Amino acid sequence: MRSDTNIGIRGRTSFVLIDCEMSGQYRSRKKDFVRRDTKSKKCGCPFKLRGKPVVERQGWMVKLMCESHNHELAKSLVRHSYVGRLTKDEKIIIADMTKSMVKLRNILLTLKEHNVNSCTTIKQIYNARSAYCSSIREVVLKCNI
Repeated sequence: MRSDTNIGIRGRTSFVLIDCEMSGQYRSRKKDFVRRDTKSKKCGCPFKLRGKPVVERQGWMVKLMCESHNHELAKSLVRHSYVGRLTKDEKIIIADMTKSMVKLRNILLTLKEHNVNSCTTIKQIYNARSAYCSSIREVVLKCNI
């Protein structure tokens, strides 16, 4: 959201741009690094909506800027990063089970038992476990200094 009303410039209003998650282009983090298999979601999709508040502040007016997509729409949200994200409770469960040296597949099965509709994958469990372990290492290093 862009808001220029807070800085006092007259004539400029706040607005929200909503675009497809596949808009834009993939950018490599290192310029000399050539990656053959990026598996990037970015494909330059032109879909865009623009929303701005109504003058009386009673709601929002939404305008369709470009309605076309240059890719197939997903039929299901399985393996989608947004749907598979972990909640705070699930991260706590992962941390507790990691302390007990439980295998990844058993952690995933436990999470699926708690939430039948969960679309979490083993990779997301691995990443959460890795983040937890690195945070523990940082605490230990700070205590030793």
